[in-house]
Amino acid sequence: MRAVIFDIDGTLLQSNELDDRTYASVIKHVLGPVRLRDSWSQYKNISGSGTLLEILADNDIADSEGMLRAAENEFVAQISSHIEDHGPILEVPGAKDFVCKLAKTCDCKIAYATAGWGASARLKLKSSQFPLDNVPLASCNDHIDKASIMAHALVQLDATFESITYYGDSESDRRAAEVLGWSFVPVGEKLSGLRRFG
Repeated sequence: MRAVIFDIDGTLLQSNELDDRTYASVIKHVLGPVRLRDSWSQYKNISGSGTLLEILADNDIADSEGMLRAAENEFVAQISSHIEDHGPILEVPGAKDFVCKLAKTCDCKIAYATAGWGASARLKLKSSQFPLDNVPLASCNDHIDKASIMAHALVQLDATFESITYYGDSESDRRAAEVLGWSFVPVGEKLSGLRRFG
């Protein structure tokens, strides 16, 4: 039995630009004018809730629980509006068929592990008709760092595996896979990885 776990944004869906734009909009809407670091890569935990907690700490904002909840709700609302206005999120070529075939393979179990919020991830996957029934999804609602999110996805598969493979599109994905001792398949231009699933 093998486990195959997928990042979502930039790996299965062409949604990185949308997510970055929406996240910046959410911060402005929920927090107002706050000080941000020069790039997202300067934050330790690059995830919806992890990065936001660091922004709150940098700006001495105390109500972290309330701000996290407000930011998540606003992010989900904006993603939902985008899908209503523009239609499904485009997949990385071949990704949906690849995931659907693996989901039907008897010697393989699949899961999703995203640094985004679970509700917005499900919205995007559903819009693009990726399988969701009986497929675990771990997110920044579960943990703030990517390695812990990925490990949580594996735990939900509830089996013993001979191999574990993670598909991701960022250096933080690659590092997390190394920490966990998993095989890693790079996706996208940044990592000189897959441009098409097949």
